[in-house]
Amino acid sequence: MNFLIMLLVAAVLYFLSDRVLKQIEQSRGARFKERSVVFFGIFLSSMLVIFLILGKLFDVEP
Repeated sequence: MNFLIMLLVAAVLYFLSDRVLKQIEQSRGARFKERSVVFFGIFLSSMLVIFLILGKLFDVEP
């Protein structure tokens, strides 16, 4: 069950990170040269934060 929850959260964060990146690029007025690196940074940081929060909520040891 935990695996399914984490998979669902990862999928949602993937699309959310893409949307955030597009908003940043739109407000900046240009695309990033290394777009995939910026996307990975947004995605990884949000994953770490959300999984730490979920770990505290469900009392899961790392």
